[in-house]
Amino acid sequence: MGVTRIGGRPGIREWYASELGWPTGGTDDAPQLLTGVRFDALDVPLAAGLAVLRRFARTGPAAATGGRALLLVAEGSGAELPGLLDWLEWGGIALDLAVRGAGDRIPAPRPASWGPAPRGPRAVRAAGTRAAREAYWLRPPVPGHAVEPTLPSLCVGTGVGVGTGARDSEDGDGRPVDLASLVGAVATECHRARILTAAQVRWAGHRTGQACSFSYASRMVAGTRPRSLTS
Repeated sequence: MGVTRIGGRPGIREWYASELGWPTGGTDDAPQLLTGVRFDALDVPLAAGLAVLRRFARTGPAAATGGRALLLVAEGSGAELPGLLDWLEWGGIALDLAVRGAGDRIPAPRPASWGPAPRGPRAVRAAGTRAAREAYWLRPPVPGHAVEPTLPSLCVGTGVGVGTGARDSEDGDGRPVDLASLVGAVATECHRARILTAAQVRWAGHRTGQACSFSYASRMVAGTRPRSLTS
């Protein structure tokens, strides 16, 4: 099969395979990246993902698509997520948080080095695909560098523990934030978004001005972490 090229460049799938060594799927019209091979991905509301990116400078690559943020994490992290949420005392709490792991896929964003997507009907057809137009990098990967060292993981034996902020959980030697700190922050922001959304609906519907009630876990939203995380 010949290489699909766009404006003299490799197609999106070939670019990821050749520049980053990432396995791809889908079609030229809807390129995808396979998860559970080089990385997993946390799938969260876009507002929550952006808040986490503002908090941590080194999260690893992150993309956005369809109102969702995709935060890349170490391969196998998806299997650790339920136990990690329980340990962080988020177990059993409804969070708009999913994980893309083995057997899953995410849309392949247009490579950041290609610049903004062309505009106009003809340019849209030449630029690639609906998935590529909808997906874009918030924090792109760097071609020529292995992605694994940049991904949040449990960091067993590294001395990186559960931090309360960017200073506590991002190491001075350039290592990324650890998975426990990232998941804790993601859960907090997802819960915050649910509380705010519920409050807005209630206030808009009833105009009572009554403050929403906070669950035990939402004390983290208010800045009070459960004792087990601070002792």
